[in-house]
Amino acid sequence: MANKMDHEYDYLFKIVVIGDSGVGKSNILSRFTRNEFCLESKSTIGVEFATRTLQVEGKTVKAQIWDTAGQERYRAITSAYYRGAVGALLVYDITKRQTFDNVLRWLRELRDHADSNIVIIMAGNKSDLRHLRAVSEQDGQALAEKEGLSFLETSALEAFNVDKAFHTILTDIYQIISKKALAAQEADSTALPGQGTTINVSDTSANVKRGCCST
Repeated sequence: MANKMDHEYDYLFKIVVIGDSGVGKSNILSRFTRNEFCLESKSTIGVEFATRTLQVEGKTVKAQIWDTAGQERYRAITSAYYRGAVGALLVYDITKRQTFDNVLRWLRELRDHADSNIVIIMAGNKSDLRHLRAVSEQDGQALAEKEGLSFLETSALEAFNVDKAFHTILTDIYQIISKKALAAQEADSTALPGQGTTINVSDTSANVKRGCCST
């Protein structure tokens, strides 16, 4: 069974979706992995994850996406789940200024717990609620540029830019890992393709998944 699973994808990337409670993280996750949206979705308790397999530059990539609870009382728990993550979608709600103001706090926590090379995209969600906008797109873009992040606005309801956000993260991760693998091969002719970061990412994510499913 394990060998069969190995042939189903070339890479396994763990991505975390973070941000304040109520910004739409769970609906972004369900929109991307199941193409579903629930208007009455409840706040996530602890951590949930879902997967989707897709093609990135000719390779089969399995994205394992973790939805972390935004409530303060779960933050100590969720910090452990940053381990092994190679990508992050940092979400705020364009209709709630406080969620935007808290972006820097989430970014600081992410950088404290995650790998220094993690790929981060900032997303202003609920762009369909334009009439309730409290954060301009220009403000979002300016903060992202200041922090060296990619940025876009999304709508899980309208399925706007959700796929694009994850495709961008996965492509950036793949390109970073490919460059590392190539550099390793050039440094040592005996190096195997995908040696190094890729293997570590797969091993870490697999371990986390087994731990989750055993509970």
